Amino acid sequence: MRQFKRLRIALSAIAVGGSIAVFSDPARSAERVFLSYGILERSISVSALETYARTGALDSDLYVYSQYISPQQLQTLRKALLTRANIDPIAVSQFLYTQQGEILLRRLGQVIQPESRDTGFFAIRGALILAASDPEGLTPLNVLRKFPTRGLRIDLQRSLQIADDFGDLINRTTRATQTIAELARQQNTTLPPNVPDLAARGAYGFEKQTLRLVDRSRAFVQALGRERVFPMDVYLPFARRQALPASIPVVVISHGLGSDRGTFRYLAEHLASHGFAVAVPEHPGSNAKQLQALVAGTVNEVTSPSEFVDRPLDIKFLLDELQRRASSDPRYSRLNLKQVGVLGQSFGGYTAMALAGAAINFQQLQQSCQPAEIDRTLNLSLLLQCRAAGLPPINYNLSDPRVKAIIAINPIASSVFGQASISQITVPTMIMAGNADTVAPALPEQIEPFTWLQSRDRYLTIIDRGTHFSALQEGDSEGVPVPPEVIGPSPTLARRYVNALSLAFFQTHIANRSNYRPFLSETYARDISQNPLRLDLIRSLTVAQLNQD
Repeated sequence: MRQFKRLRIALSAIAVGGSIAVFSDPARSAERVFLSYGILERSISVSALETYARTGALDSDLYVYSQYISPQQLQTLRKALLTRANIDPIAVSQFLYTQQGEILLRRLGQVIQPESRDTGFFAIRGALILAASDPEGLTPLNVLRKFPTRGLRIDLQRSLQIADDFGDLINRTTRATQTIAELARQQNTTLPPNVPDLAARGAYGFEKQTLRLVDRSRAFVQALGRERVFPMDVYLPFARRQALPASIPVVVISHGLGSDRGTFRYLAEHLASHGFAVAVPEHPGSNAKQLQALVAGTVNEVTSPSEFVDRPLDIKFLLDELQRRASSDPRYSRLNLKQVGVLGQSFGGYTAMALAGAAINFQQLQQSCQPAEIDRTLNLSLLLQCRAAGLPPINYNLSDPRVKAIIAINPIASSVFGQASISQITVPTMIMAGNADTVAPALPEQIEPFTWLQSRDRYLTIIDRGTHFSALQEGDSEGVPVPPEVIGPSPTLARRYVNALSLAFFQTHIANRSNYRPFLSETYARDISQNPLRLDLIRSLTVAQLNQD
């Protein structure tokens, strides 16, 4: 019975396998898809799949397999075969020739192969590029057509192992989410009688200034003769209905890979309206323009290993620049630069944690970034984290004593830091995670690392059904388009959560306003939680609690 169940899973995944399958002589294309399981093998003609996709008719070739899957799965297969990924063909080509792209191709090549059973690495790459260049676009069916050999073989045994591993990660993440929800329900904090709407705009006006920063102090300047030049938006509050305090608290926001300083504009404006000065740098080696340069062929990597050093140094430098301006420009003279908050998302989450005292852990990277480990990982963020292994293994001293509290949203942390480095963070820390994050999976990248924190004030928030993109808004630059299905449900609600919790956190730990502390509680998270994105917050979690059945 278990074998039939596994066969159903395999057959329902054919569309997924085909969608990832693909160099090709335009005159040749795959005629049959061979499904192999050990010594057993059956095949389906590509024409049968095409007929079904376009008309819904099952010929005898496909009818046999339809007995093993449900009508709903059949409809899913039909829809998947014609689902188009609107990605520029040059972008597809450029990415598949990067180190990260080749790692993914090697993984896929273990499952999807030519009929000869050779690795599918080159065939998959070619077919993907050709399909993306074709007028019909990058659809699973078109990828099958562009596969360069008569037959395309899908190794069901390896496919099922990957499916089992993926299912195990989903199940463990679900159990962890349930544990966190149960722990949150056990806590009860008394809230003020009239709970304010922390997601609403505050009483202050603000102005935005854009500065151009030029850092000539870094080591690579002498080595390469280049400067680190990057823009920074500064949001400065001014009195409107309420007078500004003598000392203005400061928050820095660090964007993720492929984003820009507009990605968290909504949050910068929100915090500024509540009296914070907000600095938002754009990291030039990992922003949207970097991915545009990759597409244009002017760079050949998603990001350089040096970006793991340059990002924290960007923030150190901008704080130095703000300090310099504070001594001569009255608009900056009231900024409190001795107690700064940092918020970062994804790669920006790494940046925040590095500034808070987590050092790059080269020993952990050496373990996690072995080819065998990378080839079987389901954690896409490791493809980025392992870029740091290309750095000389020295102490980079990326922490900054001015950083007194951090928020890390969907951070990448498990391997670039590991337990040894994350346990060195002592400042108040909030980690925000979405349990539907497929880029930096919540369990290995946020939930487990939260158990390693030793700081007295620590908070873990889980957005049920939240993704890696839930908290982002459209940036200022043209980036890689993200389909709504990948963004996930109700990003507007997710951004309200970010506004409310960030304000409560930075008011408490940067502005030293203790009356906001009750809002950093399980009770407040329940109070603002709405469907379809349930919100839970906890302040402690042990490995034993996480691992209990």
